[in-house]
Amino acid sequence: MSTKRKLLVALAVVLLVLGAFSYWVWRGTPAQHTLDELSGKDPVLVEPKPENIPSVAIAKPVGWKAGEAPTPAKGLQVVRFAEGLNHPRVIYTLPNGDVIAAEADAPGDNMGSGITGRIAKGLMKRAGARGVSPDRLVLLRDGDGDGTAEAKFTLLEDKHLASPSGLAWADDRLYVANHDAVIVFDYKLGETALAGDPRKVMDLPAAGNHWMRNILLSQDTNRLYVAVGSASNIGENGMEIEKGRAAIWEKDLTKDDYGRQYAQGLRNPNGLDWNPHSGELWTVVNERDMLGPDLVPDYLTNVPVGAHYGWPWVWFKKHDDDRVKAAPPEFLDDFVRKPEYALGAHVAPLGLVFVKGGERLGPDFTNGAVIARHGSWNRTPLSGYDVVFVKFDANGNPTGLPVPLLTGFLTGEGTTRGRPTWVAWAKDGALLISDDTAGIIWRVIAPGAAPAPALKEVVTGRMPPQRSISSDPNAQYKATLGQDSTVRQQ
Repeated sequence: MSTKRKLLVALAVVLLVLGAFSYWVWRGTPAQHTLDELSGKDPVLVEPKPENIPSVAIAKPVGWKAGEAPTPAKGLQVVRFAEGLNHPRVIYTLPNGDVIAAEADAPGDNMGSGITGRIAKGLMKRAGARGVSPDRLVLLRDGDGDGTAEAKFTLLEDKHLASPSGLAWADDRLYVANHDAVIVFDYKLGETALAGDPRKVMDLPAAGNHWMRNILLSQDTNRLYVAVGSASNIGENGMEIEKGRAAIWEKDLTKDDYGRQYAQGLRNPNGLDWNPHSGELWTVVNERDMLGPDLVPDYLTNVPVGAHYGWPWVWFKKHDDDRVKAAPPEFLDDFVRKPEYALGAHVAPLGLVFVKGGERLGPDFTNGAVIARHGSWNRTPLSGYDVVFVKFDANGNPTGLPVPLLTGFLTGEGTTRGRPTWVAWAKDGALLISDDTAGIIWRVIAPGAAPAPALKEVVTGRMPPQRSISSDPNAQYKATLGQDSTVRQQ
């Protein structure tokens, strides 16, 4: 056999192997359980199936045609609040009704420069991400109240912005979370541009696989909570680069210090909101990958101060991840917490808001949480790509299974028209949903519906709702002492 022929045969073998490998990667391992079985208070938790190379199932975004829209739940109506945006991620409603959209994508160096990083970038680009970050804050105004933003202003572009995501406003200050720092601008309601330079509130661990940084102000606006995702899947690049990550930070805005970790062991926390019943902080979390299509369920949970949810060593409290090489913290098994509510495997929950009173989604959506599930990239069949409602009981606990609120993003042909990303309440009680790959913000409302009644806090005789870790640490003791008849008589 000639040398040329040998080379051709070798090339054919290589191409055949690559073809078979690509088929295996893109076909993936089909899931054995439905999404409902992997959701709720007591999800099915199967045996792990560790993968050295992730199976891939990406729905390529194809956009929405003129006149097309997602499918709302019965009794709801959906329209385009704004369109023509460039990868809108976080949306935030100001007290005067103006809406700010953060147009952003990942920082350019967040996936690394090696072959694994290049492959990951290619996959995310196919999913509609990993372009050049627009780094722009856009203000949208519905001046005539018809449900469509007829005015659009660029608050700020490029300058001072680096993959901005989290937004919060109070006392004429607009807080913005870049991937590497939280900054604050002077900003009065009604203004259509950000003038002047910002002040730095705190530095953050930069970039990483999970670059979004959501923020939430405390009820008294004196403290800021910041969600920071991990730099990796399970700490495979070492735990040194994970310092300060996979955590929620608390920054006392009245003090000149760095702040402190409020909770940790959360692989990729995103949406943050206050539970109206208990006053507790809640979040949604993207759990780890490469344990099979049915593991690990992403979740919704409360976040007590000092909580640890196990990442990367443990998932769902009792399940060790044997792939992790780093030694766990001492006594981790004794204090790690179980998430409150599973949202299904690989659904990628991002936006979260609670119903608190005044919302107009009708009687079926008056007590619970709205969650945007951005959608999977490594599960067959695809999961997520929708907005769901999780009902809560009168004591502030999640119940039942996720209820579809907005669907129809997937085409049924392996592609998707868009990807729901963030959720926020409009001033009139409508629900706003950002669709980053489509560049649209959707508006959902129940026409003619009365505003939802305000939800009552659960206050017991022993302990009022605890809204911060600066509350009186002796409150429980004092309450018990006050109820002791023997003590009262003395």
